[in-house]
Amino acid sequence: MNAPMNDPINVLLLVNFSDELVNKLKSVSPRLRIHRLPTRSPRDVPDSLWATTEILYTANVLPEPDVALRLRWVQLHFAGADAVMDSPLLQNESVIVTSASGVHASTMAEYSFAMILALARKIPTMLRLQKKAEWPENRFELLMPTELRDATLGIVGYGSIGRATARLAKAFGMTVLASKRDVMRPASANEWEEIGVGDPDATCVDRLYPPEAIKSMLSECDFVVVTVPLTPHTHKMINADVLAAMKRTAYLINVGRGGVVDEPALVAALQNGTIAGAALDVFAQEPLPQSSPLWGMENVIISPHLAGNHLRYNERAADLFAQNLERYLEKRDLLNRVSITRGY
Repeated sequence: MNAPMNDPINVLLLVNFSDELVNKLKSVSPRLRIHRLPTRSPRDVPDSLWATTEILYTANVLPEPDVALRLRWVQLHFAGADAVMDSPLLQNESVIVTSASGVHASTMAEYSFAMILALARKIPTMLRLQKKAEWPENRFELLMPTELRDATLGIVGYGSIGRATARLAKAFGMTVLASKRDVMRPASANEWEEIGVGDPDATCVDRLYPPEAIKSMLSECDFVVVTVPLTPHTHKMINADVLAAMKRTAYLINVGRGGVVDEPALVAALQNGTIAGAALDVFAQEPLPQSSPLWGMENVIISPHLAGNHLRYNERAADLFAQNLERYLEKRDLLNRVSITRGY
């Protein structure tokens, strides 16, 4: 049960928000007593502080249930909740969990299109030729691009990142196909999105597919962007059969989680020409081992899990948290509520 209407509410921040952002959160209500204690270990938090905390803002540091008996809501600093889903604390139905979904939607969509353009325009090949100071005679055939206009983009997972990606795709004149768990509810509901970034009413998607029809969807796509969270249902959902359904000229971009893609199957598909190439920001094991054949593939672009990184991350995360604090005080539904059974 929430605190009585006029009682103070203790909020514990375990991330290093600036004084300016902390003051912004304090301004939401005089009832909020905000304690900032940046840490990566629950042992750094005194039991007395855990015991009085009603709202916790954290990256992935969680207490044991028996030391945080007043805890009612956990706001995560990141969009993915897979790292904390097994915590005993979150199995308690009295504790609400919300994510930071949407905070990095625009920058991840921009990353996806940076990779799409790089692959479509053969930028990796150009850079290799530049390094060798080589001007090949067959350059027009070798560097023949895939034009984005009238090409088809498939988005696996139509959440905040997928919606922002679809919005950019429409600016390039692309057809957009997307998969979504509940195709009967295409519009976003109680999801945090920056104004002018996403596609809240699902007007940018030309066709929606259920996850069961993903092979059919991907068979039509020239580019595929994977944005789904990692859950038991999405683990290795992009497998050998799905990759075999793609066009041989198609490219895969993964900004979701490495475990969503069957990595050995992807390596094989890239080696034997089942698909044309890939851009990967996430991997089954991170850092990606030096022994991985992905490092040496000329049709692969690798980045070290940084697609969501941007300078205003904390600012946007604080905006989301402030809105949710207002909703909590007003006993309204919180944005980005995580379902423990679904895993996101």
